Amino acid sequence: MTATETIDDTESRLVTPSRVIGAIAVLSVFGTLLLWWLGTLPAESDAEVGREVFGNIPDLVVAMFYVMVATFLGVSIGLFAMRARSWQRGSSETRALDFKRRLHRFRQGVSMKTVMEDPAAGVMHSLMYYGFLVLFLGTVILEIDHLAPVGMKFLHGDFYQWYSMFLDAAALAFLGGVTWAAIRRFGNPPARIKSKTRPEDAWILILLAAIGVTGLLTEAARIAVVGRPAFEQWSFVGYPLSNLVPTSSAAGFHQGMWIAHAVVFVVFLVMLPTTKLRHMVTTPVNLALQPRERPKGAMSEMPNLMEATDIETVGVSTVAEFTWKQLFDTDACTVCGRCTAVCPANQTGKLLDPREIILKLGTVAAQTAEPPISPTVGDGEAITVSSDNVFELITSEELWACTTCRACDEACPAGLEIVDKILDMRRYLSLMESDFPSELGKAYVSMENSFNPYGMDQNARGDWTDQLDFEVKRLGEPGVTAEYLMWVGCAGSFDDRNKNVTVATARLLHKAGIDFGILAAKELCTGDPARRTGNEYVFQGLALQNIETLNDLGVDKIITQCPHCFNTLGNEYPQFGGNYTLMHHSEILSQLVEDGRLTPTSTGETIVFHDPCYLGRHNDIFLAPRTIVDSSGVRVEMVRNGTNSFCCGAGGGKFWFEEEKSDKKINIERTEEALSTNPDIIATGCPFCYVMMDDGVKEIGADETVIVQDIAMLLDERT
Repeated sequence: MTATETIDDTESRLVTPSRVIGAIAVLSVFGTLLLWWLGTLPAESDAEVGREVFGNIPDLVVAMFYVMVATFLGVSIGLFAMRARSWQRGSSETRALDFKRRLHRFRQGVSMKTVMEDPAAGVMHSLMYYGFLVLFLGTVILEIDHLAPVGMKFLHGDFYQWYSMFLDAAALAFLGGVTWAAIRRFGNPPARIKSKTRPEDAWILILLAAIGVTGLLTEAARIAVVGRPAFEQWSFVGYPLSNLVPTSSAAGFHQGMWIAHAVVFVVFLVMLPTTKLRHMVTTPVNLALQPRERPKGAMSEMPNLMEATDIETVGVSTVAEFTWKQLFDTDACTVCGRCTAVCPANQTGKLLDPREIILKLGTVAAQTAEPPISPTVGDGEAITVSSDNVFELITSEELWACTTCRACDEACPAGLEIVDKILDMRRYLSLMESDFPSELGKAYVSMENSFNPYGMDQNARGDWTDQLDFEVKRLGEPGVTAEYLMWVGCAGSFDDRNKNVTVATARLLHKAGIDFGILAAKELCTGDPARRTGNEYVFQGLALQNIETLNDLGVDKIITQCPHCFNTLGNEYPQFGGNYTLMHHSEILSQLVEDGRLTPTSTGETIVFHDPCYLGRHNDIFLAPRTIVDSSGVRVEMVRNGTNSFCCGAGGGKFWFEEEKSDKKINIERTEEALSTNPDIIATGCPFCYVMMDDGVKEIGADETVIVQDIAMLLDERT
């Protein structure tokens, strides 16, 4: 049993996703044949304004059509069942039934809301998607009318004319979207699209265009066959085209185009599950499956490694060790590359490409499935694997380049969870293979022996209080209690620059009359650097000791200046019985400003705020730090801000090992962006962002004109 799964008996269960989908495939075959039979029962309507459903089409051709559609519809759904069998190889993962949230995300998927976050791609996809959807619904309406008794038929008169007009408009929108897609992909595409363009993409676009064109030509020929009646002018595309069809050959041309349209449709049914067209189905479903109980800032839960005795491996290395949802992600991927475009590692020349992580996992899963299935994106025979071990394609260098900033997860229109996969693989590399950067080994030893990654004397944790002119309570001393625990963190205790942040925070809390205390030497590293780099053993050793201390002291409310401590204490300690109310220092300080308990005086200086990833994207805290900035000066924003912020480069434990050599350091990229706003001050709300941005300003040589400060320092100087 692995440390990231629970025992799963999917294959032995009577009801499984693949069996359910397989049953739907069988039912679809019989259902389609039933529709054929039912369609022979009612007579055709004799309405003057309307159409005969299978006019000019021989009964034999109609019969062949229904049999062909039934067969290939069953094949199409059956191929999805094969894919479901591959997903079932994954370990179990509970996605609690939360119908309201799931319906909301599903609606966002089918309404193109997530795709519309990139307006150009969004409009293009919407034209194709909604155009296709209206045409499909038009076919459904036609079949319903066909099956209805004569007295209940409705597709005639004014309704038929409006119906015709809407379907022609949908056809134009659909073909317009296909044309736009062809120009976008094969004209001058963005790099993220060009790099993954395959022959499959051209065939998909040709197929979609053929559906639209044969549909319009079939309509034009049908109108010509019936003598171009005036009421058909509502078909504002088909009617003019009908003038191009000679009356003498209209019947034969109509039959030819009708058959061609049917053939193209069944080809579509086969291509739907076997090419990336499948994301038409899988992406909305994946979005519906995305909501989970675990906070987005928390890594997946693991057993207590200090007590477990039946763990064979930690982390993931083979397809079966990933969860079924992680495998389903690979089939929901649209290969759009939005994750690539926002990845700080990739955009500064590192080996990591988040999209490649998904595609490589998908390739290994597809090739090792029984029987093999088509991969996420076609690569021909260029990529082959000999086992279901993902490290045949994914390298450790790719994984260690990740800053865990979650920009990829936020940008993904399909709701893929990429960071989780990277962190689970890091667990395997770190604990099962000891394959990690050498500098991390020193940090691990320091965390185990000195309880902090700096390797500093634990008894020096409270020395920063010597700079204050008041006493700070130390929880754990006889009779000492406080409403809030100020969790200082390792950087705030030992890093010289960040000690100034700690002092400023304490001064402000004291000035506002907040009752707080510290743990001093009783505070250990939260273990975030260990967990984010895969060393779950060191993390749990630290976490369990901290939880015991906090619970013994009856701590409930915690203030911390470190988003990484905030995230670990608030989102991950509950996995081990540590449940506390967390406040980032920006939250309580901004509240004190709004309540008038702190009254800063604005200096009018221009201040640009850098959003820490673990404060913003991981925990959705964006406004609180800006409230402090606004009270201290004139705020300006970088182009990439808020949810779209760019990482400083220190996350994911990367602060503790050397950044890979590449085109540019991540912190330099971000610092240059900050400096482009011409600020007097670069403000942030994270000890590691503070160091990285400060180092960036100094390396660029702008430190004589621009200073970097934490928001607590800003506020302290002006209050």
